[in-house]
Amino acid sequence: MARRGRSSKPRDLLRERRAAETGTLVKEAPDELCLLYPSPYAAGMSSLGFQSLYRAVNETPGRAAHRAFLPDDVPSWKASRAPLVTYEAEKPVGGYPVIGLSVAYEIELAGVIEVLELAGLPALAEERDDRHPFVLAGGPLTFSNPLPLGPYVDAVLMGEADETLHQALDVLFALGPGRKDQALRALADAVPSAWVPALHGDAMPPVARCDDALLPARSQIVTPHTELRDMFLIEPERGCHRGCSYCVMRRSTNGGMRTVDADRVVGLVPDHAKRVGLVGAATTDHPQITEIVERLVDSGREVGLSSLRADRLNDRFLAALRRGGQTVLTTASDGASQRLRDLVQRRAREDVLERAAELARAHGFKRLKLYMMVGLPEETEEDIDELIAFSLQLAKRVPLSLGIAPFCAKRNTPLDGAPFAGIDVVERRLKRLRRGVKGKVDLRATSARWAWVEYVLAQGGQAEGRAVLDAVRAGGRFRHWKGAFEALPEDRPRRAIVRPGNRVDRTQQQRRRALPLA
Repeated sequence: MARRGRSSKPRDLLRERRAAETGTLVKEAPDELCLLYPSPYAAGMSSLGFQSLYRAVNETPGRAAHRAFLPDDVPSWKASRAPLVTYEAEKPVGGYPVIGLSVAYEIELAGVIEVLELAGLPALAEERDDRHPFVLAGGPLTFSNPLPLGPYVDAVLMGEADETLHQALDVLFALGPGRKDQALRALADAVPSAWVPALHGDAMPPVARCDDALLPARSQIVTPHTELRDMFLIEPERGCHRGCSYCVMRRSTNGGMRTVDADRVVGLVPDHAKRVGLVGAATTDHPQITEIVERLVDSGREVGLSSLRADRLNDRFLAALRRGGQTVLTTASDGASQRLRDLVQRRAREDVLERAAELARAHGFKRLKLYMMVGLPEETEEDIDELIAFSLQLAKRVPLSLGIAPFCAKRNTPLDGAPFAGIDVVERRLKRLRRGVKGKVDLRATSARWAWVEYVLAQGGQAEGRAVLDAVRAGGRFRHWKGAFEALPEDRPRRAIVRPGNRVDRTQQQRRRALPLA
């Protein structure tokens, strides 16, 4: 009896969450796919891509998509000895013929390993055979560097999967289970953006771009159990027309920014949605963004936005946001000084940020929040001092929060290959910054140690990906990740990786200066 009691608890939480959802699609079909998210439910259900593909598969005749997530408490789920199951059918994940993984960022590789093993599957693709499901991956990580994901999946759909997921499922369901070798070859032939590690090695295909007629991506399910509570998400634009040199979604990616007409955006918001989130890489650059916000607010809805650009803020737009219930004005400057912002082509001059603070105060926002990076190439202590002085100046106008992330160079950007500043350097600069704004500016920073882990994977290959398995099985603490990476053979094919305590390699830094930033 005790074992059954422990087993029922994880499913009780699943059922509570499912009962609180609006828009769930419960469907049985001949061809069933498990959409598996390698982070907990709250994060997965805040993913617009995950939700959009869930709806798209379920709208296809003869197919159904059921969801599963990394448990909130992995040790408790393991202790229950319950198999990982889907929300819609409560079927074991390992029993589906195809598993679709959506991977957003590098450190989620640990979650990939956990969910596969909780499903009763070997984590490594090479240890799975025809008895096991076909593991197909996609997600935001495919726009930068999915190489570390390679050891764990059978294939990866690069870029936008709005169309290619259907093409891949056509191949996989037509062949049926038990024919994995044929499926790998058929998928590689049928879908140009499919990366099949067993066939392609490290050679990456181009990222896919979906037909604009399929936009906008939007939520299917609204739930109170997410980080964006009871919020319907919709994407009024996709991509970005700007050229920030650190960003994967800059103007050269998939043709830059594509916008959706205001009538279509507003018309797709369901009647039950009382809170609407407008999301995208450059939402405020949409030429009709103010009209969209005003129309949604006039219909009695709360409205929130991502990616506010300081140079796009004005009185009419902020008045609409404030009427829509937004109380914190969030934007980004990214570089600690004007010199660094110019270096990374970030259009966030001091006068523009000062204007944002004035507008925030004038329209009754409780706080201005600025996101930025520490550890950019060529950064010095003087740049940090400039940030301190400027932050104190802004804080006189409106309460200010700083959200700091250590810089991690990403592939497929002009700053690809730039070195990591070093954990000691980042921590010293964060300490200097905290001391300089103490008591006057709220400051929150992500871990320099975990930023180094992200960097190693962002710049790494399949060998670094395999090392994640060792780190997870050793316990998953930073020291285990560090030890797993440092145990890799020095002669492996790779780019030079800066060790976690090292300072910037000046030779590498000089070489980066010679590279074009546009």
